[in-house]
Amino acid sequence: MMEPVSVIGAGLAGCEAAWQLAERGIPVRLYEMKPEKMTPAHTSPLFAELVCSNSLRGDDLSNAVGLLKEELRRMGSLIMLSAEKHRVPAGGALAVDRTAFARTITDMIRSHPNIQVIEGEVTDFPEGECIVATGPLTSDGLIPAIGEKCGDRDFLHFYDAAAPLIAADSIDMTKAWFGSRYGKGTADYINCPMNKEEYTVFTEALASAKQAEVHGFEDGGVFEGCMPVEVMARRGQDTLRYGPLKPVGLRHPETGESYYAVVQLRRDNDEGTVYNLVGFQTHLTFPEQRRVFGMIPALANADYLRYGKMHRNTFLNSPALLDRYYRLRSEPRLSFAGQMTGVEGYVESCASGLLAGIETARRLKGQEPLNLPRTTATGALAIYVSGGGASGDFQPMNINFGIIEPYGERIRGKRERNLKIAERALAVLDECIGRADFRA
Repeated sequence: MMEPVSVIGAGLAGCEAAWQLAERGIPVRLYEMKPEKMTPAHTSPLFAELVCSNSLRGDDLSNAVGLLKEELRRMGSLIMLSAEKHRVPAGGALAVDRTAFARTITDMIRSHPNIQVIEGEVTDFPEGECIVATGPLTSDGLIPAIGEKCGDRDFLHFYDAAAPLIAADSIDMTKAWFGSRYGKGTADYINCPMNKEEYTVFTEALASAKQAEVHGFEDGGVFEGCMPVEVMARRGQDTLRYGPLKPVGLRHPETGESYYAVVQLRRDNDEGTVYNLVGFQTHLTFPEQRRVFGMIPALANADYLRYGKMHRNTFLNSPALLDRYYRLRSEPRLSFAGQMTGVEGYVESCASGLLAGIETARRLKGQEPLNLPRTTATGALAIYVSGGGASGDFQPMNINFGIIEPYGERIRGKRERNLKIAERALAVLDECIGRADFRA
């Protein structure tokens, strides 16, 4: 019998790592501190809890995250299996019913014969092989142990923000309409328009609105991919119109009218009773969110089911610490996965957990590493995080075609070039899987 591998954290990365190990016959002890102790961002005792419905983003192969998801599907990802099962309409994006998605993953993990779930906070590393997937909100109890292994100077911090959720029946549909996102896909979004005067009043109020206190928060230190909406408003009056409130391709289906700015709402559950304000990550105080967002005509009487909030994220200086298998170079029995490695986004976290689980299983079984190359999205992300391409101050990174190996010949048109890169990536991945006794 093999000694169990410990996986700390039952978020997307931890569940994926545990699943890949267990499916290859490796016993797993999965540690999760919920529900005994919750993070500021989570409210459910379920595993793999998402903050918003569309967290899995675009699904087209000309989009790097679409390519990454297809690679994960081909490698037997538990997260993708549940996501496909609980998909909700979102045009060209992969959105899910968050509760059903998390419940399926929780049930599959808990019922797997090779996985033992151990509840409670972990404050030190168990003996033997261990994958740490405690996420960007790693508990204060475990941080000293990680710091001791990595060196306290190797921790970096940034702040992340979540958007509000509102009740669908509180949206004034006489001042909004259903449509696609920028003319692409199906009519799955509620569009809330503003004219120039309404937009001007709204952005001025937003820029001067009161924020909740967060120690150490400054506009310049915010990760660009999670920019709070009030910070964007302070960067200039047109910033939001060229960002989440971009009105391009959004005309009223009955009148044909175009607008100065449009706020979009995305379904957050399968029933369509809850909607998310797209791009409205915020850390305004709750009363200010109600006041300022109420200036959007269709949301004047919105019922807030969850206010937006900001929280601390913790991640490692991974290029100095981790190898391409997400192992700690100074102590290879320890691997890390998820957003704490500096991959940004749920899909990327899933990819890091999947790869850490697979490579750990292969090493324990005496198999050669999979060694996915930089021509694949999964391999490129791991190589980037471990120092292959990162330069200057290391910052969280979403998957993008810029870190995947270039195609090698000139292709006219960005979409056509990206599709060629995606086709090559999937061909390379299939070859790697085919020759590696992948699922054993």
